[in-house]
Amino acid sequence: MLNSVRPVQKLIAALIVLFVAFIPTTAVQAHSDNSSGDEVLPKVRMVTSLGAIVLQLRPDVAPETVENFLTYVTDGFYDSTIFHRVIPGFMIQGGGFTTALSRKQTGAPIVNEASPTLKNLRGTISMARTSAPDSATSQFFINQVDNSFLDAGVRGPGYAVFGKVVEGMEVVDAIADVETGYSRGLADVPVEPVVIENVTVLESEQ
Repeated sequence: MLNSVRPVQKLIAALIVLFVAFIPTTAVQAHSDNSSGDEVLPKVRMVTSLGAIVLQLRPDVAPETVENFLTYVTDGFYDSTIFHRVIPGFMIQGGGFTTALSRKQTGAPIVNEASPTLKNLRGTISMARTSAPDSATSQFFINQVDNSFLDAGVRGPGYAVFGKVVEGMEVVDAIADVETGYSRGLADVPVEPVVIENVTVLESEQ
């Protein structure tokens, strides 16, 4: 009789140890999931002459890029600028020129935060730059299609994605479909200016 009780007692003790060991792990995991789920991602509304676009930004992945973009937004820098480079089946680019195609004075360039975490997929917004990786200032582009060749590590450092379109992708498609030509030495310029009338930060829903 004693021999049959001891194995049962050992089994119960082992189960208790496993249960106690399991509780902290699940509690930590739940806390981690809740933290990421509760994080409020900022949104901006970009009103263009062809309609409005709402963008959700990702400071959790590209903090300096988002901070830079929001600084331009809150300063009113983008108001009355244009989409000056439009290529259908590729992307639409703006944030650097006035309606007269004059280049706006910008702040200092930022570090390239291109990451494998965020890829240049249809509807994502990325920083435009020169061939120098850390040269982005105010200009951005919205991918109309998946552009994997722009991702970090594919053909070099890549182009930093820092958000995505959550409303108004049809506006992006409409902008990509406008007639373009050459103007003041620039290619792919809309014949009829596509104006960014204003960009504002939307209040958090929480």
